[in-house]
Amino acid sequence: MSRRHLLQRRPLLATLAAFAVLGGTAATAPATTPQTPAPSAAPPGALDDTYYQDALGKTGTALEGALHTIISDQSKLSYSQVWDALKATDEDPANSSNVILLYTGRSQAKSDNGGNVGQWNREHVWAKSHGDFGTATGPGTDIHHLRPADVSVNSTRGNKDFDNGGTELGDAPGNYTDGDSFEPRDAVKGDVARMILYMAVRYEGDDSFADLEPNDSVSNGSAPNIGRLSVLKTWSEQDPPDTFEQRRNDVIFDRFQHNRNPFIDHPEWVEAIW
Repeated sequence: MSRRHLLQRRPLLATLAAFAVLGGTAATAPATTPQTPAPSAAPPGALDDTYYQDALGKTGTALEGALHTIISDQSKLSYSQVWDALKATDEDPANSSNVILLYTGRSQAKSDNGGNVGQWNREHVWAKSHGDFGTATGPGTDIHHLRPADVSVNSTRGNKDFDNGGTELGDAPGNYTDGDSFEPRDAVKGDVARMILYMAVRYEGDDSFADLEPNDSVSNGSAPNIGRLSVLKTWSEQDPPDTFEQRRNDVIFDRFQHNRNPFIDHPEWVEAIW
């Protein structure tokens, strides 16, 4: 089997609970091991009957517009607050003192964060130079696309677009890079795609920040675009949401920003919009 063949996971079993504060961690292993879908925590349709009710039955630009309105109602964090938020959102379910790093899948002490080699720092999955928003409160501090990452691997990814191909990283097996793109490991390909598409719907240029849009290019530079959209769509389909990603969405909603990534709750909306 080719290394490009993504691991197939079971379909998402049920819609997540909307308003109950989580009283523990989801039962999932670190991202280096196979993960299983979350069990049903609330009657199916709970989110659709409340949070997503204005989006139901829509497709295309109408759906995108409805979701933009819904998820734009959020609390915002400062960049310094992101440190503590990530220690909760990305907590290792097997060790509450650690977080799971996005690209390596390594479990590392929450306290071992900073800018030195071997530590973890804050990775902007939608590279902050793509739209030049930096670390400004808003897209620069939106934890739906900020993840703990190994300092060196974060530097290697830099502000590259996402695509298949390249040379495997020695310090992060399963990740590949070339001169203009980065390919994350199979276990988080869908996570990356859904974070990028969340940002595209959330930031539409109506709040003093650039209108962020995915495209099919890998040479976007500082333009407010990231690609490749066609590859991201494939990644989202082949790597559906798992328990870690679903729990993360709940923690952000319940404890921090009080908004959700709709493509985790409804992965089929990716195709409905793009």
